[in-house]
Amino acid sequence: MLLKNPNGYGTVTKLSGNRRKPWIVKEGKSGKQKPIGYTSTKEEGLILLAQYNNDPWDIKTDKITLEELYTLWLEKRAVKLGDSNRSSLKSAYKHCSKLAKTNYKQIKSYQMQDCIDSCGKGYSTQGAIKNLWGHLDRFAMELDIIMKCNSNLLTSEPIPETTKEVFTDKEVSRLWENQNLPWVDSILFFLYTGFRISEMLSLRTANVDLKEWTMRGGVKTEAGKNRLIPVHSKIQGIVQKRFEQSKTGYLFEYEGNEVSESKYREIWADLMGKLQMKHTPHECRHTFRSRLDSAGANKVCIDRLMGHKSKGTGERVYTHKNIEELRMNIELITN
Repeated sequence: MLLKNPNGYGTVTKLSGNRRKPWIVKEGKSGKQKPIGYTSTKEEGLILLAQYNNDPWDIKTDKITLEELYTLWLEKRAVKLGDSNRSSLKSAYKHCSKLAKTNYKQIKSYQMQDCIDSCGKGYSTQGAIKNLWGHLDRFAMELDIIMKCNSNLLTSEPIPETTKEVFTDKEVSRLWENQNLPWVDSILFFLYTGFRISEMLSLRTANVDLKEWTMRGGVKTEAGKNRLIPVHSKIQGIVQKRFEQSKTGYLFEYEGNEVSESKYREIWADLMGKLQMKHTPHECRHTFRSRLDSAGANKVCIDRLMGHKSKGTGERVYTHKNIEELRMNIELITN
């Protein structure tokens, strides 16, 4: 015999039609059975209802402001996102804060668009603002605050089509000549590790071994996650200095705080202007591979250093000897 929920607990019922999330969860405390969310399965709905009853959300659909909805979204939905994505969206909110006290259901698409158009930033930040409005609209729809997603009408600057250009030897030399310029060390770090932006910004000092000169990090693919790589001798001084100065536990930080990807791209754009260069961060990764290949590095070692899965090699676990083999190959980059 199934036990009934107590009075005022709420309900989980299935809606008709072909829906991605057909189960609607309604609270029962207000006496009006306000929707608090939609789920893919009944079990997920019961869990959501239990979470709500343990910590009820005070939702006044007619009066809830952007600031209140954003705060609730951070607590209930943003926690499920990746660290980098969540950080990017939190930075994007700063460009929407002029509407913070506005009732969310009264915010029009042109006001959302104005936040994008007036931010004064490039495609990365504009895209993050657009994505944030999308997240908030979908959350507001779940709560029956709005009836349609105005964010579907938004546009942002497209990602520019670029061809990958490697750093020339002269450009690498110029970076070393300007290594005392703030954040040039991060470009050099990229060029001698092949790390992605997210991999560098998420690298913790706890995963850096200054005795063995190795780092453990990586994201995105199974072959790339949590990989152990040697620190090239040319950037050991950079790594040690960053390690000793860290206050957050991250190897790279900005003014004592963790660095978001959007913030780093601002730093990068400023650096490219000062150095009179035109490159993207990902072109450092492309340069790293190209330099290894030109130096005659072992193909399997290149894939391991890049975090790629080599065809036909299987998922090997590198021993100390293997790490030294990787070190020997990475040191083939001599300039």
